[in-house]
Amino acid sequence: MLLPGLRFVSVSKLHLKSQFRHCYCQKRLSSSSIKDLQAAFRDPSSPFYLAPGTQGPASPDEEPASTETTGQDKRDSESELANQDADFSNLIEKGRAEMARAGFHIPFIWQQTVEWVTMIRFMQYFENSRIHWMTRLGHRLGGPAKADALLKGKGISLIMKSIEVKYRRPVTFPDTLLVSHRPKKSPEDHSDPATCFLTASAYSVTQQAFVAHCNETVVWYDYDNLRKCFPGQEVIDVMWENFLERSHQASGHGHGDGQS
Repeated sequence: MLLPGLRFVSVSKLHLKSQFRHCYCQKRLSSSSIKDLQAAFRDPSSPFYLAPGTQGPASPDEEPASTETTGQDKRDSESELANQDADFSNLIEKGRAEMARAGFHIPFIWQQTVEWVTMIRFMQYFENSRIHWMTRLGHRLGGPAKADALLKGKGISLIMKSIEVKYRRPVTFPDTLLVSHRPKKSPEDHSDPATCFLTASAYSVTQQAFVAHCNETVVWYDYDNLRKCFPGQEVIDVMWENFLERSHQASGHGHGDGQS
């Protein structure tokens, strides 16, 4: 009686081991199949591919939505984009015209795409415009070499003394700003020939309105001798070229100091 009992226990253990292997293999196969299926969902070349943000069918019998783009759909989309581009270009031109009426010279206008707006960002936008203004000024004074020297502080260049920004309207993404600088006449009680006054404005293309104004005081500086200096009348004349008449016109429109 003992031997059959032992044989029964032994057979039972073998049976359990066999069942365990079978279940374990099934589990591994199931896990592998799920991974393969998930990989197929992520593979664009797979018929099971699901684009990010989309969902598969709720049941095997559900007909998939058509993702094919017809020729007419494509033409409609291209036409809509073309209209949007045309509308944006028209808004840009209107903004440039407003900037010109405010006394700014169109070639000196800097176009700034707005991604994130903070007070510090606005300072950077005006800095970008000032660099653009200095680049144009350098080219007028002596071509690319002079522009490069002006920007890198070689020889006689400009150095910032003070800046004041006045915010008029909130700006939100998405938007494009038109920002520009121009020289501003010195106060009557100011006699330092090394000091230069600039005014700048930022115009929102989306809002079709001025959103900020800026007043800056910069100083002509001799970087070789580390002291401020008068750059010469020729430099001053070139700096004011194209701006004297515009400055008078801007005064009539309320933009004489860039603060309207």
